[in-house]
Amino acid sequence: MYSIPEKFRKIENLHILFWLIKDMSWAMLWKPLGILMIIPTLTVALLITWQTRKLKSELYHNLAVAFWIIANCYWMSVEFLEAPDYYRYFAAIPFTIGFLFIASYYIFIRPTEEKNQKTVTISIDVPEDTLHLSNT
Repeated sequence: MYSIPEKFRKIENLHILFWLIKDMSWAMLWKPLGILMIIPTLTVALLITWQTRKLKSELYHNLAVAFWIIANCYWMSVEFLEAPDYYRYFAAIPFTIGFLFIASYYIFIRPTEEKNQKTVTISIDVPEDTLHLSNT
């Protein structure tokens, strides 16, 4: 079972803050702040992805999140720059790439990991008098 180390958890919490500021800026039409927040939001997403690269499950999910953020940032930029409406459809490209990372993990990698997973069972015999002593 994977648990997130404390130093990674702090970075993930910072990432959530950056992402919220970026999306709130988008919703409130605060163009300069929204565009500025692309850099820290995407940078921290890539850092998290790099930090979890040795765990395939985390890596593939974080790659999907990184491409989600890329698509989201592109879409926001297209709206802020008042580009023709059809430009937003290109956001589907990084969204699709993110989806492909998730699909490939669950279709190909996870089944292999589960097949190769070994379960270790340990049996310990406890003498009767040990149990009796522990109750006193």
